Amino acid sequence: MPIQTENLHIDALRLLPAPADLATLLPRDQAISRTVSDSRAAIRAILSGADHRLLVIVGPCSIHDPDAALDYAAHLARERHRLSDRLEIVMRTYFEKPRTTVGWKGLINDPHLDGSDRIEDGLPAARRLLLEINRLGLPTATEFLDPILPQYFADLIAWGAIGARTTESQIHRQLASGLSCPVGFKNGTDGGVQVALDAIRSAAGAHSFPAITAEGRAAIASTTGNHACHLVLRGGHDGPNYSPAHIESISLAAAQTGIDPGIVIDASHANSGKDPARQPAVIADIATRISAGENRIRGVMLESNLVAGRQDPVAGQPPIYGQSITDGCLGWDDTQALLRRLAEVAQSRQPLAA
Repeated sequence: MPIQTENLHIDALRLLPAPADLATLLPRDQAISRTVSDSRAAIRAILSGADHRLLVIVGPCSIHDPDAALDYAAHLARERHRLSDRLEIVMRTYFEKPRTTVGWKGLINDPHLDGSDRIEDGLPAARRLLLEINRLGLPTATEFLDPILPQYFADLIAWGAIGARTTESQIHRQLASGLSCPVGFKNGTDGGVQVALDAIRSAAGAHSFPAITAEGRAAIASTTGNHACHLVLRGGHDGPNYSPAHIESISLAAAQTGIDPGIVIDASHANSGKDPARQPAVIADIATRISAGENRIRGVMLESNLVAGRQDPVAGQPPIYGQSITDGCLGWDDTQALLRRLAEVAQSRQPLAA
């Protein structure tokens, strides 16, 4: 009897549709394509300093209820339209959640919130929601975690993030080098920034690595490099890392490696002590500095939802509508006030000299 050496810990293998098949089932139209393309171009211009506006990535910590997310998107789309001359507002639509140990892994992995891990249901749910949000004229942002899944929805994403846990990963740097959207690398969980600056340089280069095609075939992807990668500051173990001294030292380190970091500040996570109610104070500090002429900060991130705070799902009970089941978020009224404050300070900004 042959000795089995493969799949010793695999309980089951379920087939997924090819990315092209899902895109055929749930296609984007010209208007959606224009929303994605125009926002990517605007983000690149803001990150380079050519556009005086501020980039604002704002939305739920994670999406668990597509209906509530679309409701939130309708509110945000109105603010985007109202403030578009000063802000490039992009909705945070995070479908994958990195876990330190175990926990809910996001809408794609567990769309039914019951541990059934029906990824075959989660992927179409995520793509359908992205289509609906972009159809409102509101571009979307997400964190890329699994290197295979972007083939299913990256055509609908205007801005992507590589998280603090994966910024150092060669696989994710290679992935970013081939993505069509601007990509923000977060500093490491310890607060260290050099790892993200190294990632930006790496992702700007050409790479070849294993991937899948739109038809679901194994292939080698050869990339030309992504020159719209930049730095996202999210704090670290020692606390916030967006002070004037931090910005100065980061800018010097970036200059020594020959890059413009295009700094985006995440007002949540360690920069707010993981307290969502402190995000307005972070934004107030940033706004004051921008008003005083700070032009190295090109954007901000906010965790926001219809209802403030967070909740733990309870078996047999529906979650509170519009409230996060992962990190706590600001409520809508506070979010709207912050967006309008950011628009006020962005009005005085000038494009950097060519």
